[in-house]
Amino acid sequence: MADRYGIRGWLAAIAKLPRWLWLRLAGGSWAMVLGRLLLAATVFGLAALLFVSAGMMPVAASQGHWPITRVLLNFTMRRSVQTHALGITSPSAEEQSLGTLAMVLKGAGHYAAGCLPCHGAPGHPRAEVMLHSVPEPPYLPPMVDDWNDRELFWIVKHGIKYTAMPAWPSQRRDDEIWAMVAFLRRLPALEPAEFRRLAYGGEAAIPESGPTRPATQPQALTNCARCHGRHGEGDGNGAFPSVAGQGEPYLLASLQAYARGDRHSGVMQPVAAGLDLDEMRTMAKYYATAEGGRHGGETTDGRSDYGRDDATLAAIARGAQLAQEGSAARRVASCVECHGPRPGPRNALYPRIAGQPAAYIELQLSLFKRGDRGGTAYAGIMTTVAERLEPGDIHDLALYYSSLPANGRPGLD
Repeated sequence: MADRYGIRGWLAAIAKLPRWLWLRLAGGSWAMVLGRLLLAATVFGLAALLFVSAGMMPVAASQGHWPITRVLLNFTMRRSVQTHALGITSPSAEEQSLGTLAMVLKGAGHYAAGCLPCHGAPGHPRAEVMLHSVPEPPYLPPMVDDWNDRELFWIVKHGIKYTAMPAWPSQRRDDEIWAMVAFLRRLPALEPAEFRRLAYGGEAAIPESGPTRPATQPQALTNCARCHGRHGEGDGNGAFPSVAGQGEPYLLASLQAYARGDRHSGVMQPVAAGLDLDEMRTMAKYYATAEGGRHGGETTDGRSDYGRDDATLAAIARGAQLAQEGSAARRVASCVECHGPRPGPRNALYPRIAGQPAAYIELQLSLFKRGDRGGTAYAGIMTTVAERLEPGDIHDLALYYSSLPANGRPGLD
């Protein structure tokens, strides 16, 4: 078998050519031989061009690829991914700031929304229609271990041409892509029930009442509840922010910014882009009036998500001072003037951040500092402020605001 398809096999086949053809190709000087080979290549190329131009190249998915085409495409894809992934470094501290569980949850939520129909999961076969595409998207759980973390990152971020595997919708959110990689690493070992818990967040049912239009809104609410909780309370692990009680104008403006791509997120952009303006208004109104509350610096089982030792209390105190007074020397304005807690009216397009998870606040400030967050028309203000913050400032501010309950009263007692 090796001889049949190896070098000797090819030589034997060539030797069977008519003697006159062999002599014309190989006879004479090297220049003549090279000229003849170039001529033969030109003729072959023109014939191939004519073949394609005549529409004779089969492109029907119903026919599949020729075996040799499938082998060459798969080899080319794997070698390209392996080569391009060599330059990818491990995720930074900012990109891992949510912690392993929160990253897995974040990746799982998007996998259920965007990847499941093509790639399946334990207890969830691939959609039947996808089994008839060429190439057929693989059932992913048994194949994850074929790739290392860098290669998975590259595939998720950039996609694969000619396979219907899309690139990540936002190329500026590597933290989201690393979250997907963290989930994919867990995927092969998951049981169906565990996958459903991670991907759908347990009870993600549609609320029994509220300002919703039953004919059009249930699916939108279900999609939101998957990550943000049934009443918008978040998940308590820092993976997703609480949206309950947030200002209606801010929620609407944020959904519009996501849909336009002005606020960068490969997770939220596809969700928001699928809503029309009436649906966005309904979602904003529902969550603005929801009473889910926020975990206020605690996980779902009541444990503090940062631990109040002396170092943490000192960091919260520093964060409180910076939030309330700002820093004139560094031209950092007071945070409470826009985000509270303080009495008096505020701009309705400024978000309330008291009680949000510390890791979430820290990530958002870091994204602002890098210029990778985007947002509403006021996002430029935060980008300027965040650029003047040191990493320690960001950490302290995140702990301070996370220590506050959603009503904004200090929670240091």
